Amino acid sequence: MRKMIIIMKKISPYIIIVLSFLSIILIGGILLILPISKQAQGHLSFVDALFISTSAVTITGLSPVANLSTLLSPFGKVVLGILIQIGGLSVITISVFVMYLIGAKIGLSNRILIKESFNQTSLSGMVKLVKKIIIFTLVIESFGFIANMIVFVPQYELVDAIGLSLFHAVSSFNNAGFDILGDQSLQGYNGHVLLNLSTAILIMLGGLGFIVLNDILTKKSYKKLMIHSKIVLKVNLVLWSLGFGFFLLSKVDGKNLNVLEAFFLSVTARTAGFTTINMGTISSLTALILMVLMFIGASPSSTGGGIKTTTLYALFKSTTSYAKGKTTTTHNRLITDETRHKASILLTTAIMIVLVATSLIIMMENIDLEKAIFEVISAFANVGLSMNLTPTLSNASKIVLSIVMFIGRVGPITIISIFNTQWYKKGMDSIEYIEEKMMIG
Repeated sequence: MRKMIIIMKKISPYIIIVLSFLSIILIGGILLILPISKQAQGHLSFVDALFISTSAVTITGLSPVANLSTLLSPFGKVVLGILIQIGGLSVITISVFVMYLIGAKIGLSNRILIKESFNQTSLSGMVKLVKKIIIFTLVIESFGFIANMIVFVPQYELVDAIGLSLFHAVSSFNNAGFDILGDQSLQGYNGHVLLNLSTAILIMLGGLGFIVLNDILTKKSYKKLMIHSKIVLKVNLVLWSLGFGFFLLSKVDGKNLNVLEAFFLSVTARTAGFTTINMGTISSLTALILMVLMFIGASPSSTGGGIKTTTLYALFKSTTSYAKGKTTTTHNRLITDETRHKASILLTTAIMIVLVATSLIIMMENIDLEKAIFEVISAFANVGLSMNLTPTLSNASKIVLSIVMFIGRVGPITIISIFNTQWYKKGMDSIEYIEEKMMIG
């Protein structure tokens, strides 16, 4: 028994995080394939069910089925919504919160899981963080639900309007991109200011990250914010502004986007996946800008994917500092070698994943490079925007995209770290090696 306890304690938290996501994806796939989850004439293969479950848990939004509203029954839509919520919060967060509610002891192992899941540097206050995350989620989604009700009540029966409003609020805040409005996402609400703005605000809040939201509510002053929060806010503001400006100049179906379309696309491109335009008609320039924004993604400890805004910032500061021959600093603080090393590893791994997956899909499908790489980046960054390609893919390509979505959500660093069998001995390696200066560039 004692040996079992020791073994359990030495199981890497990264492995547990990976297994927790895999287990929910499998359960979700099984539930979605049940007859009760589909409408009378609906058909869903196991691969498609597993793809949708993976897309929901990884809060991506890609779907092999063009119209989920006519395929899924009310039960199936509830299952999809729950999978999105679990994916956004993570199984570990929900489990620890339930343990807190029933008064169960939350041990060191659970606190370590929360720390690693939200990329924290300390074990202090992990349970309090979980409580705040749940409260933030419920409060923000409630406001989104109310705004959606104003939009949908005049158009649908009350029960349908409630279901649509709740589902859309959950999907928006969790940056999932799934909708049950039809087969054209939000194109039918292209000019609807309230729905566009409320959805965009939910996406932005979800993409900033729980740590930043908590910091803003606690400090209530920009000057008092953590450096992490300041960086996240600055980078997001720059990316939203640049995206907005570029999209105003780009074309869709041969026409320029209006202000509302450009703003919404700039926000949703960063990991949400909703769209008010026809993605099949975007120009190559628009596609390129979208791919860059998707690849960068949201911020750490958020409901979004991508390499993250702080990674971009660390790489940018490292490059500019090297060019000037100066130490890499920000806000009068040193950016550590570990941080810069981690950012470089993440960028390199992400590029490799995208290139390998794109190559595999091109080999298996008769499609051009632009569509293939767009779909793969969308999957990796957990965005969900598609150039109408996903429903046409073979099962093999769907499996490739499912793996890419999973890696993107769990995180390339986490996936790499599961191979580290000495994770619990961090900092204990006292061996020093002679330096070797390799020729680079």
